[in-house]
Amino acid sequence: MQKAQRNYIIYALMLLLFGTLIYLSVGEGMAFASHSSHHVPDRTDSPFDLFLQFMQENLHHPLAVLLLQIIVVLLAVRFFSYLFKHIHQPGVIGEIVAGIVLGPSLLGYFFPEAYQFLFPSESLTNLELLSQIGLILFMFVIGLELDFSILKNKINETLVISHAGILVPFFLGTVASFWIYEEYAANQTDFLPFSLFIGISMSITAFPVMARILQERNMTKTPVGILSIASAANDDVTAWCLLAVVIAIAKAGTFVGALYTVGLTLLYIVIMFFVVRPFLRKLGVAYASQEVITKPFVSFILLVLIISATLTEILGIHALFGAFMAGVVMPPNMGFRKVMMEKVEDIALVFFLPLFFAFTGLRTEIGLINSPALWGVCILLIAVAIVGKLGGCAIASRLVGESWKNSLTIGTLMNTRGLMELVALNIGYEMGVLPPSIFVILVIMALVTTFMTTPLLHLVENYFSRREEKLSQKRKLIFCFGHPESGRNLLSVFALLFGDRLQKHQIIAAHYTVGTDVNPLNAEQYEKDSFALVNVRAEELNLNIDNRYRVTDKLVQEITQFVKDENPDMLLLGAGTRYRADSPTGRGVYWFSLFRDKIEDVLGSVDCPVAIFINKDKTDGPVSFILGGTMDLFMLPFVKTVAQRGIPIHLYLFNTHDDSFIEQTKTLTSSYAETIVEHQFSSTNELLFSDEGLLVVSHEVYNKLVEEENSLRETPSMLIIRDKIDK
Repeated sequence: MQKAQRNYIIYALMLLLFGTLIYLSVGEGMAFASHSSHHVPDRTDSPFDLFLQFMQENLHHPLAVLLLQIIVVLLAVRFFSYLFKHIHQPGVIGEIVAGIVLGPSLLGYFFPEAYQFLFPSESLTNLELLSQIGLILFMFVIGLELDFSILKNKINETLVISHAGILVPFFLGTVASFWIYEEYAANQTDFLPFSLFIGISMSITAFPVMARILQERNMTKTPVGILSIASAANDDVTAWCLLAVVIAIAKAGTFVGALYTVGLTLLYIVIMFFVVRPFLRKLGVAYASQEVITKPFVSFILLVLIISATLTEILGIHALFGAFMAGVVMPPNMGFRKVMMEKVEDIALVFFLPLFFAFTGLRTEIGLINSPALWGVCILLIAVAIVGKLGGCAIASRLVGESWKNSLTIGTLMNTRGLMELVALNIGYEMGVLPPSIFVILVIMALVTTFMTTPLLHLVENYFSRREEKLSQKRKLIFCFGHPESGRNLLSVFALLFGDRLQKHQIIAAHYTVGTDVNPLNAEQYEKDSFALVNVRAEELNLNIDNRYRVTDKLVQEITQFVKDENPDMLLLGAGTRYRADSPTGRGVYWFSLFRDKIEDVLGSVDCPVAIFINKDKTDGPVSFILGGTMDLFMLPFVKTVAQRGIPIHLYLFNTHDDSFIEQTKTLTSSYAETIVEHQFSSTNELLFSDEGLLVVSHEVYNKLVEEENSLRETPSMLIIRDKIDK
């Protein structure tokens, strides 16, 4: 305590001594006042008035204005983002609405003085530049999250989807301009640039908005999310190149300037992938052995980001694509990417990016649409935009092999226009190509197509969930095959066992290529060839089958998990064509097939009914059933189905001491006396089979038969059925 008191005394003496010396020095210096050329005028204001004037000057300083704008924008963005999440809209929509509320449409209309105080026109440039920094950082993060190895496998699909999403809406937009130009734009611009700007406004996808929606729905790493992001990136790169062409035409009436932009953009992409990317990969390997990522390396990465964004901004395709490309070409090490994302993502998402979304709303004035005719034009352009973009991308996705669910999801996401649309519209507006009223209509179109994304995604998800639920309520049959001919035969076996009831079943054909090193292009051809005969047989039987294909090096695990997920009413496996009485484990069947000895592993891992088909290539002829008593009562429906088709049946019965079993078999044989021939036997050695036709036995009966030395020495094609295992 004494030490503290001593320190306070020293501090007080220091203030007193040096304060006195400073006062004396200033007093002596006042003698120079008469020699100064600058004279402070006499002030009559009170000290408090002087303080207020000082505060007012500080309040209008550009930095203070910017900081105040940031405070207001962040508060509004947080509020509306929270509000919109509660109505199941992504927070990004709330951020856009916050900008509209703070802009001339609401705040500027009802409280013009407050609007001018908060957002004077000369101050918006600073806010815009700051918001652009946020967008650049965000797109860098999106590029880091993109798995380019997956994207490469989807490049052909990406080109088709993205360019269909440009060509179709661009065409419809230029056609729609015929009905708009004469009334609303003829006195301001020529038809050619006007129609081209309408077309380009229909074609743009809001890459950052779509990416934000995918991120909030945890879809950025799903196959459909990756394909959507890749397609949107390709879409917007192409759209911005087209925009450069449109600008060149509007300004100079020539394509030459635009061709320079396109050529330099292609050169930029080549350099990024074939020069910068290998260089950064080597740097990533060098830094992978270090315990931490050093600050000089982080600063170098950010420098690459800024240079890339600057180049694309100078080229005229917007800085955000340079930021995205910088993220894509970063070292592939996921540990490095995760660290970089953690360093950049939070500040970009929480602070910078909301400023970009809010800023666009500040420039939107909805009150310019003031007549029913203009609202009619608004509805027309919204309809054209949705049909062209959503419809074009969805149909293109379906044509390249995506499911209808994924196709509609991709179309819905690509239909999101949002802020990138507003950038293009502002360019057209500033050039005088788009009249003010058409500009506002297109802004509304951009907002509507953005608003509808989340509800449409929910609608697609719910529809297909109900559809899948209905399918799951149907009886489900799965057959797994190796050779294409085997797949056709297995489908015929199902037709034999279930007859006309097969129309009411969901049938899944599964084929596996063993070996994960298979080239993806080869895998696509394998899939096509493997299902060719199955699909032909399905058409002959008037059946719709669901084809499933996988490349795997864990065959049994894949089949087991697949069966557990689908929970079928029967699994049918092809077991090849050969048979011998003494297998490697003793007497019995030796499987020569895709599964070989792994069939027993599958049987031990699934609890659904399983059938195993051994094809001897002579299935034409009578069908023989061996029933071994009550345990085989589950086989009677199959006997009945075959009998109903008029196929001759030999019904071999043994262990017929159970009264219930005897009664049910007699009822069946009497009902189909012309088709079923019954045989009683007490020993398996009494069985004699033709080498043609089909022998159907239960798994339990088969196990008993193989115990006899010569019971299955000669058999026709065989179908072994194991009933469901109760657990």
